[in-house]
Parts: sequence; C-alpha cells; structure tokens
Amino acid sequence: MRGDLVAELPPLPRRPAPLSRRLAQGAEVFGALAIIFFVMFPLVWMLLGAFKNEIDIYSTKLFFQATLDNFRAVFASPVLLGGRIWISALVSFLTVAITIPLGAAAAYVLSRHRFRGRNTLFLLILITQFVPAVVVAIPFFNLFRAAHLIDTPLALVIVYLSFTLPYAIWLLRGFFDALPVEIEEASYIDGCNEFQTLRFVTVPLVLPGILVAAVFTFISAWNEFFFALILTRSESLTLPVAILGISGPRGPMWEQLSAAGMIVMVPILVMSFFIRKYFVEGITVGAVK
Repeated sequence: MRGDLVAELPPLPRRPAPLSRRLAQGAEVFGALAIIFFVMFPLVWMLLGAFKNEIDIYSTKLFFQATLDNFRAVFASPVLLGGRIWISALVSFLTVAITIPLGAAAAYVLSRHRFRGRNTLFLLILITQFVPAVVVAIPFFNLFRAAHLIDTPLALVIVYLSFTLPYAIWLLRGFFDALPVEIEEASYIDGCNEFQTLRFVTVPLVLPGILVAAVFTFISAWNEFFFALILTRSESLTLPVAILGISGPRGPMWEQLSAAGMIVMVPILVMSFFIRKYFVEGITVGAVK
C-alpha cells in the first residue's frame, strides 16, 4: 500500500541550472561555433569561388549561376594542371613508400632494443625537426645542382625524406611503446622468430599508427611548397607551385585559383574519409604509454 502511494507521488520539480553554469555552457557552445566558422568559412568560400565566373568572383553573393569553366581552364594550356597532379602524386607516394618501412623499422628498434646511445640517437632524430627549412635550402640546392638533380622528382623525394622520416620515427615509436611486450614474448614461446613476430603480430596491432603516419607523410609531401619552389623549374613542378603561376591580364585569376585549390584538397579529403576510424584509434593509442 505504501509503495503504491509512493509510486503515485508526482516527480519533484527540476531545479534550473545555476546561472553561472548556463553561462559557461553558452560560452562553450559559442566558442565551438566560432571555431567551426573560422575553420570552415575559407573552405566554403573557396568552394563557392571555384564555380563562379570572372565577374561573380568579386561579389559576395551566395546565389549565382554555377559554371565548370574554371576546372576546364586549369587543365588546359597554359596551366596544364594534369601533369602537375601526376608529379605531386608520384613524389608523395614515393615518399610514403620509403618513409613508412624505414620509419617503422627504426621505431621498432628504438622501442624494443636496448643499446648504448639509444636515447641520444632518438634525441638527434628529434632535433632535425627543429631546423628551419630555409637553413638547409641552399645546401640542398648546391648538392642537387652538383649531382644534376635539379628539377627532378628524385630531388624532391630526398628532401622530403629529411623531414618525413624523423617525424614517422617519432610517431611510430609511441605506438610500439604502447604495445605490451608480453604479446610479442607469447609469440616467441609459440615458435616465431623476431621477423615473424614483427610481421604477423606487431605490425597488425600497430596498423592504425602506421596508417596515421602514412597519411601525415602524404599530406606533408603533397602540400609542400618551399623546397618545390626552389628545386624545380618546369619539368617537375608540383601542384602547389603550379597554382602560384595561375594569373592573367587582370592579375590573380581567383576563380581558377579556387578551382585548383579544391583539386588539391580532394585526395586529402578522400583519404581522411576512408581511414577516419583508424585515424582516431591511432591518435588515442599512440598517446597512451
């Protein structure tokens, strides 16, 4: 009987949240929206500009008659963006293909093997990340000029390896350190040697980290501008450098620049979409030791 009476009692009125808490929540929402706006506004504006004509590009109207002429123009003469896309893709994939195996092997050794000078070697690898690009630009240029590698994809790959490989080693070592050693020791008990353990046990478990390192390496090579501007002339112009030359009698062709910018972003967006699950997992696993 008493339980029935309790069940029939109306619920207690909900106390409103304190004013300070509501202000804090409102500030959080406003801050998040402000960040989204500042991040997305340039991208949305560039997307709109890619479909505007040469008159509408100088207006702020959001509704206009869309056109694909800008995309046709950047693939036609004199821009010829198609060949520049091929050069950028070749250099980027070669950089990834060399960086990831070497970086993973070096990170595994630095994580699992104990030898004299290991921490000093890792520190020296990290120090290379703090060297400004302008400091090594002239030595690289003189070296490649003597080797007759100016304006070649090979020169770009070598230069890109100088900063993508240390970064991959640093990133992947965190993933190997986060992996318990007992898992590998169990495979040794089952009869696997170190190479088999690395191939069938360790690498599949740190695959999210490898994918994250590969994406960052590809993005670094795909978007790199400074060294590509110095080391290339005409035959091996990459996509970012080729975009710099899009101009006409009225100066920069903003509508064509917007179209070219969207083309540059497409591979990055596609890769991020397909590996987003591994990307988040890789970031969280690599951060925990």
